[in-house]
Amino acid sequence: MSCIRFNTPAQRRQLAADAPAMLTSDDPVAQFLSPAVTASKVARIRRLAADPNPKIREAAALSYHAPVEIYEALSRDPDAGVRACIAKNEHVPCDILRRLADDADERVRGFVAINYFVPADAMTALADDPSALVRGLVDWKASLAADEGLAAVELVGGSR
Repeated sequence: MSCIRFNTPAQRRQLAADAPAMLTSDDPVAQFLSPAVTASKVARIRRLAADPNPKIREAAALSYHAPVEIYEALSRDPDAGVRACIAKNEHVPCDILRRLADDADERVRGFVAINYFVPADAMTALADDPSALVRGLVDWKASLAADEGLAAVELVGGSR
């Protein structure tokens, strides 16, 4: 069987007519828009969040489109891996991240520390964390912020 495809002129015209218009955005990511969030997608996230397998619940915890009550429930999951996924999700509400900053699991607190949307009061608490790993992540994130601030100053013509 041949893998060469022969289209008729009518098929080629139809393919050309159905082709998406070229986008002019300079940002390549803008060319790949996500589909709209529908009720069926949210229902699917709810089913994932209720699955007995913690790896499946992690997928729900990483979703940017889960309802707040799903984030809340998964932030109290008995599996630390699920809570860690909630902690690193940038769409989780600040109140949940604040609570996870006091989680018993070091890995969960570490992911809270590197989440760019964690509230400042939670970062202050994590700076005094009993875990050297978590404190190191807080320091690392602070150094990144300082480097970005320095780069911004250099871009506008400031000096050190």
